[in-house]
Formats: sequence, structure tokens, C-alpha cells
Amino acid sequence: MKKSFRILVVEDEEAIRTGLIDVFVYHGYEAEGIDNGPDGLRQALTGRYELVLLDVMLPGMNGFDICNAIRQQDRNVAIIMLTAKNSDEEIIQGLKLGADDYVSKPFSVAQLVSRVEAVLRRSQTSMHQAAVIELADGLRIDTENLSGQLGEDKLVFTRREIEIISYLAAHSTRPVPREELLTSVWGYARNLDIETRTVDIHIAKLRRKIESDAKMPVNLVTVRGAGYRLLLSG
Repeated sequence: MKKSFRILVVEDEEAIRTGLIDVFVYHGYEAEGIDNGPDGLRQALTGRYELVLLDVMLPGMNGFDICNAIRQQDRNVAIIMLTAKNSDEEIIQGLKLGADDYVSKPFSVAQLVSRVEAVLRRSQTSMHQAAVIELADGLRIDTENLSGQLGEDKLVFTRREIEIISYLAAHSTRPVPREELLTSVWGYARNLDIETRTVDIHIAKLRRKIESDAKMPVNLVTVRGAGYRLLLSG
């Protein structure tokens, strides 16, 4: 029997919230809705959901604070944020706090469903990955425990960040195009016509964690015109 994924929709606009719930139920998901920030956070932290669809502007507590609070306790649940159209600040902030992806309002319901399906499908797929990845400066990344060690500093990663690192490590002999990351890590279909900066922002966030100088990376480098490459030690 196909597993019925559980989705929590945290959105204060009733028409949008109820419409999304109906759409997700139609597509075979279990969906619930919350209309405010504090209740949304409490519900999200019950651990009952595979994905939280989170609006930025909410009464009582904004989506950024909710996302941050969720990630303090759960680095596995998928989070997609609903942001204002073309608001770079909201997009960057949400992804920095650990969201897997974002969708800008107003959005196409069909595209939103496709992206939800992709994130859920990818989150349930076990990617073959090395248990420990070693990079320059003695940096060790424990993929199973979503953690790392750089000297005395302990690093914490989200599930999505580990998936990116693991995929780049498995293909470390060549640069990986951003489109390949979207299809292989995020699970988006190759024919899904979307504009998203999620790969670039996740890469920038990773560099701030694993590089001594994020502006001059030595572990996760950009190969101009070709993509990103992870340089393994040894």
C-alpha cells in the first residue's frame, strides 16, 4: 500500500489554506491546516508530518522564527516556505534557516504540487553515501548523524545539506551542474520549468559552514560554466 504522506499547511489566509488542503487530499496526502504561528509551531513539532508548508507572514509568530525553531529540534522534516513574489530577502532568509525550498506567491497550484511531490519523494529516498566525508583542514562530515567536526568546532547540518554534500562527494571527479542537483537531490523532473535560486543559496550556506573563507572556497568550488565541485582530501 502506498504511504500517505502527512502535510501541515501553516497559512493564515483561509481561502489559500483550505484550497491547498483540498488539493493535497485530492492528490492522496493527509493534510491539516493551522492559521497562526504559535499553533503552527506546536503542531509542527509533534513529529506527525513529513512536510510543513509554511507561510512567511503569520499572526503571532512569523514563518522564519517557526522554521528556525523546527530546525533546532528536527533536521529531517521537509519545509517549503511560501514567500512574497520576487522577494530575495525572504527567499534567502528562509533557506538560510533550513527550509528545503521556497515557492513565491502567487503560485501555480500544479507547480506547487509538483515541488511538494519532489521534496517528499527525495526525502524518502536513501542515497548511497559515505558515512564520513573528509575535506581540507581536517574537516570531517558525519553524514549519518548530520554533523561535522572542524578542529574544536562542531558543525550541524540539515538533511538537505548532507544530501548535497553526499551527491557532490559521490561525483567528486567532475563539476556537477546546478540542474543536475535540482533533479538528483531535490528530485525535480527535468521537464519541470521552474525558476529557483535554492541550489545557489544552499551552496552559499554550506560554504559558510565548511570553508575558512566562504569568499575563497577550497572545499566546495565553482567551476565556471560547469557547476559545483567538492574537493575531497587525499
